[in-house]
Amino acid sequence: MHAAAISPRGGVARRAANLRGQSIIEYVLIIAIIGLVIVFAGPGVAGAIRNQFNLVGNTVNSGTAGGVEGGASGGGSVGADSATVQAAIAKDAKDWTLGEQKAVAEDIAAKGEASPAYAKAKAAMDAGTKFSMKLTDGKTLQYRIIGINHDDLADGSGKAGLTFLTTSTTISSRMNATNTNAGGWEKSELRQKMNSGEIWNLMPSDFQSKVKAVRKLTNNVGGTDENAAVTATSDKLFLLSYSEIVPTSYWASGYPWTSSEGTQYEAFKGKVTNNYSGNDCLKIGDYWWERSALPGNSSYFLNVSSNGGPSSNGIAAYSNCVCPAFSF
Repeated sequence: MHAAAISPRGGVARRAANLRGQSIIEYVLIIAIIGLVIVFAGPGVAGAIRNQFNLVGNTVNSGTAGGVEGGASGGGSVGADSATVQAAIAKDAKDWTLGEQKAVAEDIAAKGEASPAYAKAKAAMDAGTKFSMKLTDGKTLQYRIIGINHDDLADGSGKAGLTFLTTSTTISSRMNATNTNAGGWEKSELRQKMNSGEIWNLMPSDFQSKVKAVRKLTNNVGGTDENAAVTATSDKLFLLSYSEIVPTSYWASGYPWTSSEGTQYEAFKGKVTNNYSGNDCLKIGDYWWERSALPGNSSYFLNVSSNGGPSSNGIAAYSNCVCPAFSF
């Protein structure tokens, strides 16, 4: 007999290995045949057959589950995704493709700090590593990681593994056509541009197919309401809020909603220490919009000043730099 025909694990293990390749129809037929044997063989033989059948069934089930869910490495990742994650780990983070950024983000969302890519992503965030992509108008957009497992996916399925913020001054726009912050971020002209209009259309199709909508909290009433409710929007591209940048709000006592429009991103912790003056890590060489209305005012939104001050402001119809944030 050929050596390969002998299984060191015995008949049951060998039988299970063969059954892994059987189709569902063949598996049902096997069950039917064993059932007939049980009917005619009597209680003793039937019990033995049932025990052996249970062992085979369990082995087949575990083998099938492992093949689908185990992937190349790590639980829960299919082979292709795992290979992409491994490719990302093997190279400098600044050279990650959009596909690798997305694969790393999804692996971190699924496994947290246990992801093999977590340490590399965190190191890139802490170092301020910049990524880039070409926009449809030919300009280059630069961006960096600011959050890990920070944002809630809009569909309620869990966290977005990575959140990024634009660091270039490539895009500029007004917030509204008129000088008003009524309706807040939700009703702003700029939000519409970023999620379905001209700014969204600047994004390459490869990016558009990968970005994930997340749930963003904002005072969507206006700046003059001291006790305005904070409500959620679903956004693919968004502006940062004041409370996502600073550790505590300058206006916390008079306008409590300024503390409730999300929490400070991980990249800013220990680096953004001034809630009313400059911070080096927020400088991009120009003023850039936040989505928060200026507290106590009906015409202005907050922005980050050229020296990195997060409590600066601009009148709604004036054009400032737009730094889209987004998640994978």
